[in-house]
Amino acid sequence: MRHRLATKRLGRNTEHRRALLRNLVTSLIMEERIHTTPTKAKAMRPHVEKMITLGKRGDFNARRLAASYLMTPESVTRLFNTVAPRFGDRNGGYLRIVRTGFRKGDGAETAFIELLGSEKFVEAKQVKSAEDRAKRAEEIRKAMEESGAQGADEGKDAK
Repeated sequence: MRHRLATKRLGRNTEHRRALLRNLVTSLIMEERIHTTPTKAKAMRPHVEKMITLGKRGDFNARRLAASYLMTPESVTRLFNTVAPRFGDRNGGYLRIVRTGFRKGDGAETAFIELLGSEKFVEAKQVKSAEDRAKRAEEIRKAMEESGAQGADEGKDAK
């Protein structure tokens, strides 16, 4: 029984759970939006809000505390330079959790957790990835045409 226990265990031991939450928080700060389960999203919410509050403080000790929790130096820099200034006048409520349905493989419920105001960042990222996909597809098509032309030339030589 888990009467009056504050933390969700997420089916993991303490070290694994702490590593999972640290990785999720770091990814959210770097990517602005991640796709996970609602239980994990709800479990990581207080940690993200604490990191953003540290970022709003902005002093050296807050930076050291954030660096001790986040996994990469780039995420600390991004937290203090990009993410935290966005929420300067806001007291909490920095995240949005949107349920998105069920996962195909195991039927688990899924959700997006995103920082408020991340729509522009996510849209720009989606446009860039679509352009990259189109460019890669064009390169593959050209390579296929060239290999097809070479195959046709070799076929003529064999006759």
